[in-house]
Amino acid sequence: QVQLVESGGGLVQPGGSLRLSCAASGRGFADYGLAWYRQAPGKQRELVASITTIGNTDYTSSVKGRFTIFRDNAKNTVYLQMNSLKPEDTAVYYCNVVTLTANSYWGQGTQVTVSS
Repeated sequence: QVQLVESGGGLVQPGGSLRLSCAASGRGFADYGLAWYRQAPGKQRELVASITTIGNTDYTSSVKGRFTIFRDNAKNTVYLQMNSLKPEDTAVYYCNVVTLTANSYWGQGTQVTVSS
């Protein structure tokens, strides 16, 4: 069982920045596939960014060049640095891990609101 604790959400003006963090419990973090998803009101949850065990990253097109996903295996933590935020980035953001045994775990979600 992996427990995930997210932090870093909040209210920010358009053009601002936020950094989300997701800390995982237990061992084996370096072997996990990691990702951030988001869900806006009335919309389906979508994959925002992912990072493999060897650091390869992928992003949905709407955030490319603005968001960066990175991991610190020593701290069992994955981050999402979000720059140049837009109102359409407003959503609840969730971190997700997939273990070597293909078990998937979710964080509790953190609200990001981009508004003036």
